[in-house]
Amino acid sequence: MKRVIKKVAVVGSGIMGSGIACHFANIGVEVLLLDIVPRELNEIEQKKGLTLESKVVRNRIVNDSLTAALKSKPSPIYDQKFANRISTGNLTDDIAKIKDVDWIIEVVVERLDIKKQVFEQIDQHRRPGTLITSNTSGIPIKFMSEGRSEDFQKHFCGTHFFNPARYLKLFEIIPGPQTSSEVLDFLNNYGEQFLGKTSVVAKDTPAFIGNRIGIFGIQSLFHLVKEMGLTIEEVDKLTGPVIGRPKSATFRTVDVVGLDTLVHVANGLYENCPNDEAHELFKLPDFITKMMENKWLGSKTGQGFYKKEGKDILSLDLNTLEYRAAKKASFATLELTKTIEKPIDRFKVLVKGTDKAGEFYRKNFSAMFAYVSNRVPEITDEFYKIDDAMKAGFGWENGPFEIWDAIGVQKGIELMKAEGYEPSAWVNDMIASGNTSFYTVKEGSTHFYNIATKSQTKVPGQDAFIILNNIRESKKVWGNADCTVHNIGDGILNLEFHSKMNTIGGGVIQGINKAIDLAEKEYNGLVIGNQGTNFSVGANIGMIFMMAVEQEYDELNMAIKMFQDTMMRARYSSIPVIAAPHGMTLGGGCELSMHADKVVAAAETYIGLVEFGVGVIPGGGGSKEMALRAADTFRKNDVELNVLQEYFLTIGMAKVATSAYEAFDLGILQKGKDVVVVNKDRQIAEAKKHALLMAEAGYTQPARRKDIKVLGKQALGMFLVGTDQMVAGQYISEHDQKIANKLAYVMAGGDLSEPTLVTEQYLLDIEREAFLSLCTERKTLERIQFMLTKGKPLRN
Repeated sequence: MKRVIKKVAVVGSGIMGSGIACHFANIGVEVLLLDIVPRELNEIEQKKGLTLESKVVRNRIVNDSLTAALKSKPSPIYDQKFANRISTGNLTDDIAKIKDVDWIIEVVVERLDIKKQVFEQIDQHRRPGTLITSNTSGIPIKFMSEGRSEDFQKHFCGTHFFNPARYLKLFEIIPGPQTSSEVLDFLNNYGEQFLGKTSVVAKDTPAFIGNRIGIFGIQSLFHLVKEMGLTIEEVDKLTGPVIGRPKSATFRTVDVVGLDTLVHVANGLYENCPNDEAHELFKLPDFITKMMENKWLGSKTGQGFYKKEGKDILSLDLNTLEYRAAKKASFATLELTKTIEKPIDRFKVLVKGTDKAGEFYRKNFSAMFAYVSNRVPEITDEFYKIDDAMKAGFGWENGPFEIWDAIGVQKGIELMKAEGYEPSAWVNDMIASGNTSFYTVKEGSTHFYNIATKSQTKVPGQDAFIILNNIRESKKVWGNADCTVHNIGDGILNLEFHSKMNTIGGGVIQGINKAIDLAEKEYNGLVIGNQGTNFSVGANIGMIFMMAVEQEYDELNMAIKMFQDTMMRARYSSIPVIAAPHGMTLGGGCELSMHADKVVAAAETYIGLVEFGVGVIPGGGGSKEMALRAADTFRKNDVELNVLQEYFLTIGMAKVATSAYEAFDLGILQKGKDVVVVNKDRQIAEAKKHALLMAEAGYTQPARRKDIKVLGKQALGMFLVGTDQMVAGQYISEHDQKIANKLAYVMAGGDLSEPTLVTEQYLLDIEREAFLSLCTERKTLERIQFMLTKGKPLRN
């Protein structure tokens, strides 16, 4: 039977339930969100005939929860309009509506008795064959389905989303005793393909996979920080981006998640894992117990390991339990890794450190390696699922077995033995069988050591992906220091950036032109995409700053023209060019995307023209493109000035879409042409499909545009009056006005006396002239320098 999810019911509207409801709305599914009637409503009120007014009162809990979720930052929803896909109700009046849904997700309080009451209600109303899952983070699945109907048990399992549901990719699926294999297969595929998740089937063990390993890691650090006399700032420095973990590292992450949440899971592990060799590690240290007593739970209570006082961030001294000014942490070992770009390549250096940092890493990784090796086969039969869970649920760039491989399996065992640990027997068996690593790459696919067969087996599910890490050497066609061209098959090339933060400078410009040259001569199409953290944060402003300071205006003019010409080359090549933006796609990265034949954007794409922040206007065709797109939307009887003003404000206010869907509203992505992919892992493969489709349909090189309607003085006058009023009202500075007026001149097409049809090149020329003139301004140079040194915009 083909199973299709058209409508889901989410029972429980707390932070997690509302977040899950929003994420289903994100992907176009209709959602029924239910919660209880407020307890203060008495029996008589409940029996009264329902009026519209009483319905609002009875749905107060669910409506308040959803409203709070939609207002929260970061937003749980791609576009606020998508909230219209969610309807609300209560479990007394509306429970019968679940007969019309395809999947019921329970997200009520973590108490088995309450969950079983809810399931009893659901079992009376659900349609046979309907999926029913629990979002529990730790209650055994086998206990929840006891006493339920056979059909219920067959279609029931755990589906553990991580909070926030939109952003964290881990989707743990935990079968119950009677769960059918069809249900597991369906959920595994649905989570990956539709929800954009990393689906991991886990065993029904305490805290499943992600939290079992994650809480061990945090608890291990809680004990290690005291043992080694480290400060919380030092631990956060050692466990953050330097090892490929989030900026919030350890203690800031606990503050954000909530200490009480972590303690709840840790206590559950202590109580339910008596035979775990690290059992005592799950016991809370004294300072955690004291913090719980003091209600120092983190962000939700205003203080935790960190506390904000005014503009100052204070840190908790774990010895005195008093707050003090934060201390900067530095270690000699970390300095040795500054020139190593990828975290995976730093681990060998880190464990050799002769200072306290080196000692910390040896102790920390030894404990982790021993623990994860001993959890196989207890929590999973395949160790790669542990890596998947830690990367998707905790934001680690590399899982523990990948880190162990990077250090060297034998070296990792030596470190463990030095700290008094032993690896699980299967690791020794692996080495004895001639396998010297947990993972290998063969024919473009990742393989893992299969414990049962004692051989390398292909990790399942890769056929839908193109993983650039796996083909970087074998499929390389051309490359320089900043980018690489790969042959991704079927006559399609991929251009990958790997400059610092994927900035666009001379090397990347060279790469774009070379990739188009190659594709036009021998291939069918080109994808421009990478699998770094961000697609591109824009042009190399350091290079622009140096040229402007040295007053090398001819060279700067040539560099900007080269950028513009390259964007136009992407637009007017003889093969389809597909851009695949994700993450931060700013300035030049946005301009490149706007000039591609098609954009295949990851849903989590934060895209915009932000050049105003450094005192210039978009100079790589972005200003021209917004004028062109405005002109293309002019319709008969439109107030054309109002249309143009919307596009002008997108640049002038440096608007950045907080999802790819918002980018359509800003005119940066185009409806009917550009597409969105929820699972970023599928993005390159999906972009390749679109390149092939366009090539096979008979792609024809577009004709250059000579028909762009600009409004001239009519528009320019409106913009200049507007910026005068903004300065007079002290909304913008005089330099902001100067930048805005330059942009106005470009988007109006200059001071032409009447609306006129112009060429793209005409607009590019006045765009470049405006950009260059702003680079001669002292205040612009101050803004660029401030951005380079401080990493944030200056208002001057």
